[in-house]
Amino acid sequence: MARDTASLMADSPGEQGWRRRLLTRPPGSSLTTRILALNLLPLLLLAGSLLFLDSYRRQLLDERFKLARIEAQITAEALAGASRARQNALLIQIGKEQRMRLRIYDANGQLQADSFALAPPSFTFGDPVAAPWPQDFARWLDRVVDFVVGSPSAPDYFEPADLSANAWPEVLRTRDQGLTQIELRVAPDRTPVITAAAPVGLHGASLLTTRNATDVTQAVRDARTSMLAVFAVAMTLSIILSLYLARTIIDPLRRLGRAAVRVRAGREREVEVPRMAERRDEIGVLARAVSDMTNALRQRIDSVEMFAADVAHEIKNPLASLRSALEFLPRVDDPDLRAQLMDVATHDVRRIDRLVTEIAEASRIDAELSRATFEVLDLGTLVENVARARANRAQDAGREVVIERDSRALLISGVPIRLERVIENLLDNAVSFSPPGGRITVSLTHDGDQVRAAISDQGPGIPEHLREKVFDRFHSERPVAEDFGNHSGLGLAIARTIAEAHFGTLTVEDPPTGEGACLVLALPAA
Repeated sequence: MARDTASLMADSPGEQGWRRRLLTRPPGSSLTTRILALNLLPLLLLAGSLLFLDSYRRQLLDERFKLARIEAQITAEALAGASRARQNALLIQIGKEQRMRLRIYDANGQLQADSFALAPPSFTFGDPVAAPWPQDFARWLDRVVDFVVGSPSAPDYFEPADLSANAWPEVLRTRDQGLTQIELRVAPDRTPVITAAAPVGLHGASLLTTRNATDVTQAVRDARTSMLAVFAVAMTLSIILSLYLARTIIDPLRRLGRAAVRVRAGREREVEVPRMAERRDEIGVLARAVSDMTNALRQRIDSVEMFAADVAHEIKNPLASLRSALEFLPRVDDPDLRAQLMDVATHDVRRIDRLVTEIAEASRIDAELSRATFEVLDLGTLVENVARARANRAQDAGREVVIERDSRALLISGVPIRLERVIENLLDNAVSFSPPGGRITVSLTHDGDQVRAAISDQGPGIPEHLREKVFDRFHSERPVAEDFGNHSGLGLAIARTIAEAHFGTLTVEDPPTGEGACLVLALPAA
């Protein structure tokens, strides 16, 4: 804990800054912006497709060009060879029915007849000044689209003061080439005006037709309006759904982040990490994992603090005894008493050395096992090797160790040296509590997907209310005949830690014979 606090105080200003930003960041975080951007990007691409309406307009104009060419040629053929009166009648009829203006020029280029002069005009150009504001906006949008797509601008349409054919380039080209010519101009209200010139007969006369193709502009504007309406609705829904998605993702993450920062800042006791039990998605799984991790961290901190307190307590006793012996030693002249004091001091030094060794091993077990590489091994063979080595060293103090095992291999996955330590500690415990000449039985069996090693002795047994307490660190309930201080009280605690690191368990069960104690090591079968 002291190291964590010191590291927090030593954090760089940059690290402290990002923590403050996490705790105080407004709702509009970068993740929200990214979600909005990713959801709006397809819609923006859809909006960009509005620009392709220009190709739709060009297609409509191409169709109108073909129609104007055909109409001019058919009308010119109908007018060829007809009398003046018949020509005038045809101009009036065709102009009225087709909403066109038709003009005939003679071989000298002089205006011979005009349908708008012979009858009332069949169409008029829209007045942009008198048009309502939606029409003004539509014309402005037309110009914007034309500018963006680089559409070539058509010349403005106006009625020339010169009434002869010289005012119309398409009529001049028709007279020179003898072919139908098409021209596109733009009316004052930005609608297309299509003119077509065609030769009439073989005497050099020419026909000029003029059509205001307002339906083309209206079709493009209608399509654009429909697409804009769909885009607006889609954009609104996308923004709403994006904000909802951002809220369901970012707010929980921000809550988890703030809780984690506060835990990191050393105030974990004040923080309740939200578990979000109502959420069944990945964020809910993450929240519960973080909460469980925090609880495990708290338990680990509590365990470390308790372990430190127990260490201080356990070392304090032999140190006090050693200090007393050393303080009285200079004042004692009796050789026997001095020898007793020296024995006490020597025993306390050995006890402190044993405690320090056991404490150091208990402290580094977790770290070592987290880095260790597991290997497949036979638990029966490992137990037999440990029992044989103990017999050779006479560590069983006259107790008989009997191994009972299945004939098949008892394969598990683990770190051999650490599992040997578990068996050593369990056998040490059984030897300590067994009567002289007693029997210790090690039963090795398969139990489903587990391999079990049950170590039973003939000692006084373990009361049911103490079956978990015996695995506490520095548990000091030892046999009456055993010399004080020969055990650190860490053996079974270390054994359980190693077993759990191997995804197994170490528990106390009822002995099969009804007497003594039975400790069972269960490990996953490989």
